[in-house]
Amino acid sequence: MIILFRVFFILTSIFFTALYYSTVSLIAALVGGAVAGVVALVIIIIIEYFSHTLSPRLLFSAFIGFMLGLLLGHLVNIALSAVNFTPVAGFIDVARPIIYHVSGFALMMFFVIVNEDIAVLDKIFPHEGKDADSNISYKILDTSVIIDGRIADICDSGFLEGILVIPNFVLHELQMIADSADSIKRNRGRRGLDILNKMQKDQSIMVKISDVDFTDTNEVDTKLVKLAKVMKAKVITNDFNLNKVAEFHGVEVMNINQLSNALKPIVLPGEEMRVTLIKEGKDPNQAIGYLDDGTMVVVENGRSRMNEEVEVTVTSVLQTTAGRMIFTRL
Repeated sequence: MIILFRVFFILTSIFFTALYYSTVSLIAALVGGAVAGVVALVIIIIIEYFSHTLSPRLLFSAFIGFMLGLLLGHLVNIALSAVNFTPVAGFIDVARPIIYHVSGFALMMFFVIVNEDIAVLDKIFPHEGKDADSNISYKILDTSVIIDGRIADICDSGFLEGILVIPNFVLHELQMIADSADSIKRNRGRRGLDILNKMQKDQSIMVKISDVDFTDTNEVDTKLVKLAKVMKAKVITNDFNLNKVAEFHGVEVMNINQLSNALKPIVLPGEEMRVTLIKEGKDPNQAIGYLDDGTMVVVENGRSRMNEEVEVTVTSVLQTTAGRMIFTRL
């Protein structure tokens, strides 16, 4: 549609200009039409350049400022015309165009500079970009939560909104773990990198790599807290210490372990359940079993039933930051 408007404007400019000069001569009509076509093309280029580089709010502010400047200059000239002082009469005639020029340009520049602060323009040209940016939720991932891997499944479930931010210093730490001489650390690091690759390939997960760094410290946890403050973001972690430090600095934290504990089914004293005893407990006659979600179940007087599935009765539940323990008896 825009191309049609361009062509229509150029053709009509050529046609009417050639028609106007056709009364002079054929050559004048041809030259006039060619010049009109070139001028029309230049006008289109100028209009499209300004429309793409300048915002409508800025152009409108410049127009309003220019018109108010001309009005102010006109009022000043009227006031000067009322002065019946012969020695300055000639100066007034010279000063008229200068007053129009200076007042128009000055107010135009003033409105262009302060256009963001003019509240009236917000009703005509709302800050859609700023509103959109302010509504974006950033969540910064630390190394522990990436290695843990559950963050990818949580994102797939659709419970986590916003943009996940991976700082470069976290990637560097992950790379160092993946290159560690310790085989356990090396496997954990590679698992974390695999999780990141999986999340980046998933079109439903928005992942952003941040190049922001803080050279005044080498502590990754400190950098995470500072970055969260700068981006007004939340930190997703499994690290208990980072959790406490971030909360101390007023940074919101989302702990995957706390989420996991919150999703575990509630068990009340007196309820019965079945569990397989797989190892001995610390106290005499104790045995240990685990539920499907990994919750530890301590069974009193269960050591004699090792490697058996038994029915137990819940006596108490202990909730800690590290997880939950259920105490039972046969």
